Amino acid sequence: MEIQSENACFGGVQGVYTHASKATGTDMTFGLFQPAEAQDGPVPVLWYLSGLTCTHENAMTKAGAQAWAANEGVALIFPDTSPRGEGVADDDAYDLGQGAGFYVNATENPWAPHFNMWDYVTEDLPELVFNEFALDADRQGITGHSMGGHGALTIAMTMPERFRSVSAFSPICNPTASDWGRKQLGAYLGGDNTKWVAHDASLLMKNNGFEGPMLIDTGTKDQFIDLLKPEALANAIASRRQQAIFRMQPGYDHSYFFVSSFMEDHVSFHAEALYA
Repeated sequence: MEIQSENACFGGVQGVYTHASKATGTDMTFGLFQPAEAQDGPVPVLWYLSGLTCTHENAMTKAGAQAWAANEGVALIFPDTSPRGEGVADDDAYDLGQGAGFYVNATENPWAPHFNMWDYVTEDLPELVFNEFALDADRQGITGHSMGGHGALTIAMTMPERFRSVSAFSPICNPTASDWGRKQLGAYLGGDNTKWVAHDASLLMKNNGFEGPMLIDTGTKDQFIDLLKPEALANAIASRRQQAIFRMQPGYDHSYFFVSSFMEDHVSFHAEALYA
């Protein structure tokens, strides 16, 4: 692991690090905010998964999360959204390829050699950070925005024993029925849509649910709302009688202005579960 930068931040440290990933076969970069409490021992962790076109840096610099995490004594991890670099497959479209890993393990060429973002986020990066930093693996929450909200919800519902809480900002809720999903899942996983079910939050809600607390925020003026399909997840939550806070925020769009407006709510929500 190489240190790219470390900066004092709200009494803690905001670092950026690069490491060789076994999952992707590439070098990967991630951000990690450690609150002041990490100097005295392991602290709870909140994973933040970013959306299409983003790197580790977008949420790290735009979401305003560090101030609230410092108040709560919670660490933040900001992974990248895809493998990158020479020899890594890409596409001219913004919503496929580099910057658009969709948090799945690709089985189809040309994506399969490197696009293993599910394993990267759930196995590879956790193994590194819990060995190298003062983080408590028994107290983890996960959140994300858009494609990252999709990733957070699907990972949490697949691994409920790992995560005490899950939240999402304007998540892609029903990708098997959306152009933000069918295109990518078909490219990465192939044409057999039975393989897509494990990566659809609305279908996972119907089949699995989540035992812990859940918070979902989406803006009513989100310019991508027809692709996100929040109503599919809301209906699945109601049908399962899942404990969840599901909010449509009047006037908000898909931007980081929306994310930063409700970041305090989300960090506090996770902190309550992580310190319970």
